Amino acid sequence: MPNVFELIINSTKRKVDVDSDRSLLSVLRDDLDLTGSKYGCGEGQCGACTVLIDGKAIRSCITTVGSAAGKRITTIEGLEQHGRLHPVQQAFIDADAMQCGYCTTGMIVSAAALLAKNSDPNTEEIIRHMEGNVCRCGTYPRIVAAIHKAAKAKA
Repeated sequence: MPNVFELIINSTKRKVDVDSDRSLLSVLRDDLDLTGSKYGCGEGQCGACTVLIDGKAIRSCITTVGSAAGKRITTIEGLEQHGRLHPVQQAFIDADAMQCGYCTTGMIVSAAALLAKNSDPNTEEIIRHMEGNVCRCGTYPRIVAAIHKAAKAKA
């Protein structure tokens, strides 16, 4: 039986009338037309679906909408502010840190979470934090470079 939930997505309150056990990813994509987060493995292992919930990087494919209700959810669409890209978004462009682009939104959201808690991570810290995000194209060196660039831009 559907339930009405209030979700706070990208600083906007949105009501959804859905089953509490549906994945947050499916509600974002199918009900709210926020398609930046991607469906990859469906098991929380690849990171393509990463969003921020109360500032923490979370895999939305294995998170129920019921568990996310009332929490601050930030998707890739919500990272830019006042028409300006988030420093990580800009750094990914500048460093050409994407190839096919499928993993990119999850990578950017995960990197934004890292920089929010550690404004100047070293390479080892970046690699350790980003381990749960898979890039099948293998652009990892450019991704690490982009995160370093974003850290410098935020400083």
